[in-house]
Amino acid sequence: MDYTTSPLRKPLDEELTLFRDAVRKFLEREIAPHRETWLKNGIVDREAYRKAGEQGFLLMWADEKYGGLGIRDFRFEQILIEEQNRIMETGLLLTLHSRLVASYFDHFGTEEQKQRFLPPAIRGETIFGIAMTEPGAGSDLAGIKARAEDKGDHWLLNGQKTYISNGILGDVFIVAAKTDPTVQHAIGLFIIEGHMPGFSRGNKLRKMGMHSQDTAELYFDNVKLPKENLLGDPARGFYHMMKGLAEERLISSVVSLAMAQQAFKLTCDYVTERKAFGKRIADFQNSRFILARLKTELDVAQVFVDRMVELHNDGLLDSVMAAEGKLMTSELVGRVTDQGVQLHGGAGYMAEYPISQLYTDCRVHRIFAGTSEIMQEIISRAILKEYE
Repeated sequence: MDYTTSPLRKPLDEELTLFRDAVRKFLEREIAPHRETWLKNGIVDREAYRKAGEQGFLLMWADEKYGGLGIRDFRFEQILIEEQNRIMETGLLLTLHSRLVASYFDHFGTEEQKQRFLPPAIRGETIFGIAMTEPGAGSDLAGIKARAEDKGDHWLLNGQKTYISNGILGDVFIVAAKTDPTVQHAIGLFIIEGHMPGFSRGNKLRKMGMHSQDTAELYFDNVKLPKENLLGDPARGFYHMMKGLAEERLISSVVSLAMAQQAFKLTCDYVTERKAFGKRIADFQNSRFILARLKTELDVAQVFVDRMVELHNDGLLDSVMAAEGKLMTSELVGRVTDQGVQLHGGAGYMAEYPISQLYTDCRVHRIFAGTSEIMQEIISRAILKEYE
C-alpha cells in the first residue's frame, strides 16, 4: 500500500521520480538507522544536517550563487516531507530549517545577510531556528514582551522565548521582539547568533511526543546586536511573519497528512496479520468500516493538499485555504492515529509499536502553526465577510 503512487495523484515526471528515489535511499541509509539512538538521547545528531546538505536537500530553493539548487517547485519539499514521515523521523526538522526559517532571508534579507547565512545553512553546517512564542504569548503574536531597543549604532535585546524547536542544536535564530511598546504591531525580526554574549539556552524541555526533537527556552539578557542583524523593517516584523503563514500551514498540512498515511498503513498491516477469535481483525465488520472511512478521508485530503501545493507553486494559495488544509489534516491525523491505536488493542499502547509513537508525535499538530480553534476563526471570518 503506497499512497505516493495513488491514481488520485498526478504522476511524477522523471526528475521528481528520481528525486523521490534518491531521498528514500538517503533516509533509509543515513537517517533510519539512528532513530532509536536519537529517541533515547532526546536529540538528533548534527551530522544528519550536514549529510542532508551534502545531498542538496537543504534550502533547495536558494540560488546557485549561494550553493543552492534554485528549485522553487514546492513538490520537491513535499516529497522530502512524505519520505521522512515514511520512516517516522519526527525529530530531524529539515523543513523548519529550510523553509520556515530560511525563507525569511529569501523574502526580507539583504544581499549581505544572504551571503553570510545561507551558504553554511545549505551545507548543513549552520542550523536554523525561529523564536516567536513566549510564556505569555502563543497564537497572539502581538502580545509578545521581548524588547529590542534602538541604541543608535546597535540594538539591545531582552526577553524570553519558549517551546523553541532546534533550541539546543540551533546556531542562528530569527527572534521576534517589540521595537515600540506603544504600538501593538511594532515588531522587528532579529538574527541572533549562538555565540553572542547575553544569549543563553534553558534545559531541553520534556514533551509528550517528538522525543528526538530538541525543544528549549531561550533567554536574552542585554544582547547587543549589530544593525546588520535586523531582518527587514523594524516596525513591520508582524506583517513579515504573516507573509509566511500560508506556506507554514501548507507545510503543516503536508506533514500531518504524511503522518496519517503512515499510521493508516501501519494499522492495515497489523489488522491483516493479527488474529482474534479465529479470524483476522480486518475481517470483523467494525474494523473494515473504520478502515473504509479513514481511507476515504485520506484520499479526499490528499487531493486537497496536492491542489494546495499546485496553487502555492503558482503563487495563488491564500491564508484561508491554507487554514482549511491545516485544520482538516491536523484533525485527520488525530483520528487516524487514535483509531490505529484502538485497532492495535493493547499493543497500540506499547511504546515499542510505531503506532504509539505516531499517536503522541502528532498531537501537537492541532496546536502549532496555529491551533485548530484559530484556524476555525480564520475560516469563519472569511465566510461571514462574504455576507457583509
